[in-house]
Amino acid sequence: MALKSTIFKAGLSIADIDHGYYADHDLVLARHPSETDERMMVRLAALALQAHGLQERCQGDGQLAFGAGLSDPEDPDVSLTDFTGRKRLWIEVGQPEDKPLAKACSKADLVVVYAFHPAAEVWWRGIEGKLARLDRLEIWRIPAQEAQALARLAERSMQLQATIQDGALTLSGAHGSALIEPQRWK
Repeated sequence: MALKSTIFKAGLSIADIDHGYYADHDLVLARHPSETDERMMVRLAALALQAHGLQERCQGDGQLAFGAGLSDPEDPDVSLTDFTGRKRLWIEVGQPEDKPLAKACSKADLVVVYAFHPAAEVWWRGIEGKLARLDRLEIWRIPAQEAQALARLAERSMQLQATIQDGALTLSGAHGSALIEPQRWK
């Protein structure tokens, strides 16, 4: 018998000072049995960091949502889709291969990857040349220690506050806070 995903609910209040985006989001995250709290929380942080796209790319007329994640490799971890069905933003978390990223770039206006694993530097050195031609692609690095701090905030029912200022995300919840300072690689 296959294991089912664990459902997490998050009330996320975003204050993105850099982009002038302020909103509350009620989110449901399905954590695949093989997914860690760390990866799930990096998905949530990626959504917070890119939520301003809802206003900037869709003028508020779109849907920001988690994808099927590890359950469906063809689906983004997070996406922003406008009401015409067009993918405006495709977010991947981890260390994806070059061919799925190229395919995603053909389907979305912008593809953003958040690499967070301790081996991300090795992944990047191996794949950087293959991704250089993809102009719709951004690659960001979340330092491993910062990603691990996010995992400590995970609860089945969470109330989180995200503040984004000067490119840094402070995510606060009942179990403390985590400071995330993503570094742009591409």
